[in-house]
Formats: sequence, structure tokens, C-alpha cells
Amino acid sequence: MDALGWFGLIAVAVMVLSYALEDHSVWFILVFAVACGLGAISSFLHGVWPLGIITAVWAGIALRRFLLKLRPAAADVA
Repeated sequence: MDALGWFGLIAVAVMVLSYALEDHSVWFILVFAVACGLGAISSFLHGVWPLGIITAVWAGIALRRFLLKLRPAAADVA
């Protein structure tokens, strides 16, 4: 397997792991969003544009979920 293949494999592995752990901390949602972004980059570099677009949208949704979950936590502190 070449370096790009390893990059994609690691991105997907981090996606699965952080998705499984997101109930434990809001920060795992951010890790999931970043891993989705890296997975999208990997898909684009492999030339799999439809999967890259879907994964990029998934990253955006996860980032929005992170920001929405972080906002109430910040309001509780104030």
C-alpha cells in the first residue's frame, strides 16, 4: 500500500473510533469532523469525487454539531 492509501486508512480508522467515542466528550465530535475532512481529502486525491463530496459535507455537519454542543457548555460557565 502506498502513502496515500495509508493516509486514507488512518483517516477512516480515526473517523470510526471518534464516532464510537463521541458520547464521552464533545471533543470527539471535533476529532470526527477533522477526520472526515482528511477522509474527504484522501478521496479527492484518489479521484473518488462523489465520496469526497459526501465526506466533506459530513465533516461540515459534524463541525456544526460540535459548535452547537460547545455553545451550551460555554453558556453554563458564564
